[in-house]
Amino acid sequence: MADDTSDRHISLGVPQPILDSLPEDGANAASDMQRAVEGIESSLNEAFERATSDAEAAGYAVDAIEHLEDRMETYDGFVPELRAWGQSPIYAIAWRNLQADLVAQIREYDWLDEHVERERNYRLVEDGIRFDKR
Repeated sequence: MADDTSDRHISLGVPQPILDSLPEDGANAASDMQRAVEGIESSLNEAFERATSDAEAAGYAVDAIEHLEDRMETYDGFVPELRAWGQSPIYAIAWRNLQADLVAQIREYDWLDEHVERERNYRLVEDGIRFDKR
């Protein structure tokens, strides 16, 4: 089946529940989140335009997903540290939740998700992780 390269576009956003979770003085964080999401969306869409197939586009998506998952883990690590210092972890929680939601938003695109799963499995094997080895 040939790839239809004309429909390769995604739209990402900051979910309202995440924005609602920010404190009253969180306008700067909300603005930062929206700019960050716009940057990720723009970068992915530009990469998708350059891609010659859905599979190649999925490689760019997997790169973004892995980056988002790494950032999610980083923000998640801040939560107990902030609590230990007696500070509110609300911003770390909001940013962590945003990273997780963006991964889910990327995976919602049917044209992309099948190829993303294949690419992730390929990378697992390529990295030398083999479940049948002892």
